[in-house]
Amino acid sequence: MFTEKLQISVRAELINNFNSYNLFTLSRSLLASARNKWLYCICWSIWALVHFATLDYWNISWRYAAIDSLISNIALAFSCLLIISNLRFYRPQRNRPLYILVLCVAVTGFWLIVTDFILESVEPAQVDFIEDSLPVRFNIGMLLTGCSALISLLWYHTEEMQENLQLKSETEAIAKDAELYSLRQQLQPHFLFNSLNSISSLVGSDPTLSRKMIQQLSTFLRGTLNKEDSGWVMLSEEMEHLQLYLEIEKVRFGHRLITEVEITAPAAGIPPMILQPIVENAIKFGLYDTIGAVTINIRAVMEGNDLVVAVCNPYDAETADPRKGTGFGLNSIRRRLFLLFSRNDLLATTYSDSVFTTTVKIPQQHDQSDNN
Repeated sequence: MFTEKLQISVRAELINNFNSYNLFTLSRSLLASARNKWLYCICWSIWALVHFATLDYWNISWRYAAIDSLISNIALAFSCLLIISNLRFYRPQRNRPLYILVLCVAVTGFWLIVTDFILESVEPAQVDFIEDSLPVRFNIGMLLTGCSALISLLWYHTEEMQENLQLKSETEAIAKDAELYSLRQQLQPHFLFNSLNSISSLVGSDPTLSRKMIQQLSTFLRGTLNKEDSGWVMLSEEMEHLQLYLEIEKVRFGHRLITEVEITAPAAGIPPMILQPIVENAIKFGLYDTIGAVTINIRAVMEGNDLVVAVCNPYDAETADPRKGTGFGLNSIRRRLFLLFSRNDLLATTYSDSVFTTTVKIPQQHDQSDNN
């Protein structure tokens, strides 16, 4: 029930974030950077020189060529800015080519009317030339506004793709953190259920021992809560916390539970609370079907860039009950390792010579600031 509520809550939060992102987040403007602004000005300056040179080639006076080039290109540059700005705020998903065509025709037509009026007012003697050159001016205006629209679409499409990739990455990170949190929250009731059952059985037969176990359980759970928001911990710290768990189990099983611990890399990093379910699984299958003493061996060594932790317990396949347990402990660890490292080969189990071994690898070259 807790997991289902958490998943529903996370999904609703992700949907709200995604909708808000789409409604209120604008792509970065094409001319937001100083580099693009300078490039825009340089391109229009070059085009104005070409315009001036072309009129001069047609034997138009230098004075009118300069005026025509200056007025026409300043007005056209601002017209293209209008298109760039418009496409930043509105890019229809349907009939986009038609929208771009209508936009370019409207902007070019407005530019042509304004420049025609200004040029005829400034140089009445060139009215005939201005009127005769209107088709050429319109075609050039359409070409330049169309190029501006195309470049803008490509720019904003690229920006949208990058923003969507970032949003997807953030969404996946939120979902991963939520699932990791859910797995850890499920592990606590799983262990707590077993411990409370043991305490319940001891209350009548040995109240002193039951009180001791309650105190140890309280200390263990307090340490677990302190680890909830922490990042990776050193192996030595994790083993200290694991020792609290083993003390609780030794109260339950007394002299029957023997542990052998061999640690050669105490400073290695490890996600917190990842070994306890493995050791719990070893105790469950090592002691529950026997009445004699059982040794649980825990060994941690460095192999290359990986911390390798092996937990061994005796296991008799003939007497073990295959229906016992749900397998949640190891499955949750396997899933947790996959979420942290995107690998499925970090948890392995083997059975040989009546010994069941669970091996977990913890890569050390990893961002240890990730949530666990």
